[in-house]
Amino acid sequence: MASKQSEKLKTLYASWKRLITPDMSLEEQRDLIDDWAVITAEPRGVDYAETEAGGVPALWAVPKGAAQDRVILSIHGGGFITGSMYTHRKLFGHIAKASGARALIVNYRLAPEHVHPAPLDDIVSAYRWLLSEGVKPAHIAFAGDSSGGGLAVTAQLRAREQGLPLPAASMPISPWVDMEVTGESMISNRDKDALFTKEMVQSLAATFLGPLGNRRDPLANPLYADLRGLPPIYIQVGGDEMNRDDGVQLAQHARKAGVDVRIDIFPEQQHTFQMGAGRAPEADHAIRKLAQWVRPKLGLPVL
Repeated sequence: MASKQSEKLKTLYASWKRLITPDMSLEEQRDLIDDWAVITAEPRGVDYAETEAGGVPALWAVPKGAAQDRVILSIHGGGFITGSMYTHRKLFGHIAKASGARALIVNYRLAPEHVHPAPLDDIVSAYRWLLSEGVKPAHIAFAGDSSGGGLAVTAQLRAREQGLPLPAASMPISPWVDMEVTGESMISNRDKDALFTKEMVQSLAATFLGPLGNRRDPLANPLYADLRGLPPIYIQVGGDEMNRDDGVQLAQHARKAGVDVRIDIFPEQQHTFQMGAGRAPEADHAIRKLAQWVRPKLGLPVL
């Protein structure tokens, strides 16, 4: 049974679902989603500093005692239209602290002002900057939630196109990758998901891709991409979220390409339930599992 703490995230999502209507302005939606961070406890012993990563605004999350040459390149969610490095500062601070690395949280451009591939190019620019700063690709892992989880995969494909070395690993959390919105869980979890409707996800996809967008573009929908040669992937999804099968399909597609993939489905959990870090035991457990998995990938000891 889901904890009372994790139910608070469900309550928050349900309130958004009631308030977000077709006539709500984008500015109002962004103001509403800015409250996402209230559900996450402040991670102790983590300092923050704003920077520019290859011309892209970003935020360092630096845990006390973290390895300075290991980095979690962190990509926030928000359906490509909301969210920021500030809404996800604490979440990635928790992940960085557990992993013993710094996190670079990228504030990529949002739709509809900047449609695909602008967010993708911002993540690759930040990655290129990290490499130029002397951080080895084997010491970098990508992590992201929801839309950021999709970018954690597609940014590697874009980086490979540009001749950049690939990172050590990636950790997509509740990844949104299926721009065609075909997953069976879109139906089976319709009454369990506190946040989404199928129509909402379809609308977000159209906004992200723009009027000329292709829902099967491999750099937007990695289910159509050649994933051969990608580094290990660890996917986490909530059992009750409508996007559950995005993660399942991504895992299946990656395995067929010979990628080392792990996927964990957490029963009774919502989309990006890890946002409850520091309060909900399910979120803390999931983050510990991420850290245990990624530490050896980055050459760090497992605690």
